[in-house]
Amino acid sequence: MPSSHAETMFDALHGRLCEQLLQALSPVSGVWRGRLSNSALSTAVAVLALRLADHEQDRTRIHAGLEWLRADQNEDGGWGDTDRSASNLAATLLTWSAFPNNTPAPPGVEAWLETRCGSTDSRDISLSVLEHYGGDRTFSAPILTACALAGRLGPEPDCWREVPQLPFELAVLPSRWFSRLGLPVVSYALPALIAIGLVRHRRSNGFKPWGLLRTGLTRTVLHRLRAIQPAHGGFLEAAPLTAFVAMSLLGCGFEDDPATEKALAFLRSSQRDDGGWPIDTDLATWLTSLSIVALEDDLPANHAGAARRWLLDQQYIRRHPYTNSPPGGWSWTDLPGAVPDADDTSAALIALRRLGIDDETQRAAQSGVGWLLGLQNRDGGMPTFCRGWGKLPFDRSCPDITAHAVQALAEWREDLSGAPTKTFQSGLAKALDYLAKTQREDGAWIPLWFGNEGDPNHENPLYGTARVHACLVDAQEAGTDMPTTLLDQSANWLRSAQNPDGGWGGDRNLPSTVEETALALAALADDPLATNALQHGADWLSAHVEIDSPAPIGFYFASLWYYEKLYPLIFATNATRRLKHHAGASRRVLP
Repeated sequence: MPSSHAETMFDALHGRLCEQLLQALSPVSGVWRGRLSNSALSTAVAVLALRLADHEQDRTRIHAGLEWLRADQNEDGGWGDTDRSASNLAATLLTWSAFPNNTPAPPGVEAWLETRCGSTDSRDISLSVLEHYGGDRTFSAPILTACALAGRLGPEPDCWREVPQLPFELAVLPSRWFSRLGLPVVSYALPALIAIGLVRHRRSNGFKPWGLLRTGLTRTVLHRLRAIQPAHGGFLEAAPLTAFVAMSLLGCGFEDDPATEKALAFLRSSQRDDGGWPIDTDLATWLTSLSIVALEDDLPANHAGAARRWLLDQQYIRRHPYTNSPPGGWSWTDLPGAVPDADDTSAALIALRRLGIDDETQRAAQSGVGWLLGLQNRDGGMPTFCRGWGKLPFDRSCPDITAHAVQALAEWREDLSGAPTKTFQSGLAKALDYLAKTQREDGAWIPLWFGNEGDPNHENPLYGTARVHACLVDAQEAGTDMPTTLLDQSANWLRSAQNPDGGWGGDRNLPSTVEETALALAALADDPLATNALQHGADWLSAHVEIDSPAPIGFYFASLWYYEKLYPLIFATNATRRLKHHAGASRRVLP
């Protein structure tokens, strides 16, 4: 094929991707809302909460949810987090618990649990769950609580001995103390700490230690729970977290409490027409920011203006009651249950910079950059939500979020009048030092919120390395001095991780996906040593991007997998744009 014809075909592919991405704009809000996959785990916990509430109005919802779960069962008898996921312990246990004890569970589920846990005896189930999640009680305590409330751990009160007691009484302390207390749950799981701790305490007849103190603090912690609950009832816009809270409050006998009623209302409103629930309502801010960057000059002026206005309106201008976060950040969605976080703040700042600068945008960026610098941990890395929470997996600093922040800081550094240059330089230097320390010897980085189910440890070094490398390349182009060894080593790893078919998976020898191939191509687009790899990879992407299904590469707290309908399209559009840009600059020929 003549090279000019190949380039024309590639240009046509990029044009089609841009057109499809623009067509994915929400007709109501004019931004990208996407569609998260349904989740067996979310559906199971929501159904259990509605069953425990036992309201006549929920009969149809419960039936639809159970039917969706029956249809979603894997051939081995278990359930995975998505309809494309392998069976796992959490989703299978919770789905088993969603079905009433007097109703036959779907065939094969108990055999799956016996194989995984040794038996369906309460002790074997508890030990399996606790061993799987280790010292992080963010998910193990809610799972076992659901099993106990559903009657799957045997008679009361003895069944509650299998459920860890969460120290809900600590919720009465000032939030600024939490990072020093060594809580057994992550920073954003405070509602679960309160509700799960309360129900275990009340249903276990105290099991005595701290009993009187905990009983005396019940009213105070309930007040704290109500204070951080959003008006529509959904904690973090997450059906699982909200359902865990609702079932626990119901288990305490608090069916008339406003927090219970609002949580149930959120679950009712967030069920989909097919009977299932996703893990979160949507990722509108995240998807919109990524789409703006992916399209860049291909974003029509009228859409660009509307997106800019919408993004500016999503910046938090008040201290957030949930995480006590100061003003200046962005969250993953515009909906009321969200909280500001580092990755979405970086994404919004970069998107706004690409849309052009005016006084209002500059003021927003000044506040956003200050918010990021204030979040930076002492190790130089960026956490997701809260500074200083470094002990549990989803609170720690992580390379991909840190590199994203480096890019955001670098792109705005020259455009903020009166910006604290010393603070900027110090923050960038500390972040780069953190990235140097966390890069593996082979050149890869491990991300926090993305994984690959095919990897033995469920890690995704491809996502982490590609994201860090691409962010650092953009920061370098924005004028930031970059240690060449970081980029050289990560580029070497990316080139070496390419599969023989031309695509990339989450690690060497894992099946190629559109998402991971697009991320690798975007990262290597400017690498003069990657010409052959890019040609081979672009061939693979061209052949698969418009036919392959989304892959479950993202996960929520406690490795709860999901896929997002727009990820393949956004990542591929960004990759083809970067390939076109760098191919033109270096006169390389695209396939």
